[in-house]
Amino acid sequence: MLHALYARVMDLAQRPQARFWLGAVSFAESSIFPIPPDAMLVPMALARPDQAWKLATICTVASVLGGVVGYALGFFLFELVAQPVLTAYGYADALIRFEDWFQRWGAAVILIKGLTPIPFKIVTIAAGAAKMDFATFLLTSLVTRAARFFLLAGLIRRFGPAVRDFIERRLVLVTSTAAALVILGFLALRYV
Repeated sequence: MLHALYARVMDLAQRPQARFWLGAVSFAESSIFPIPPDAMLVPMALARPDQAWKLATICTVASVLGGVVGYALGFFLFELVAQPVLTAYGYADALIRFEDWFQRWGAAVILIKGLTPIPFKIVTIAAGAAKMDFATFLLTSLVTRAARFFLLAGLIRRFGPAVRDFIERRLVLVTSTAAALVILGFLALRYV
């Protein structure tokens, strides 16, 4: 089923309404949908590198707005809606770990996890369930999602089709490196 859904998302990237679908996938992925928007962003940006920044903006804005829905699901409807969604995707145990991490490290969890391939819906729902400060959640979501999508768009603009294969084979390395840079930036701000 997941492969069929992925193929459908790739098909949507080729359609005339692709920007709308890119926004819809980005929005839904932040709260309930299993396929990340990268699956559409990459082929769309490769097809139109001059539009990469606009496409990254669509992903960022829609993802943050979808994250607000995920936060609300965790905050207001955890047992009724959020927990069954996470259980259906096999993420119930991950939520418990995230709630503990939120209590310990707060905003840093969103900044780090929002860049990695870990589904952003877990982060948003867990932030709501943990009753994280909403303004902090919103700001960190904006920073981390923008960093992820603009990094991807920048790589595509700079390296073109060659980067697609590299990203698809080494997505964890690319996003983990970006997360490490964010952590180093925070450490530098804190201790310098």
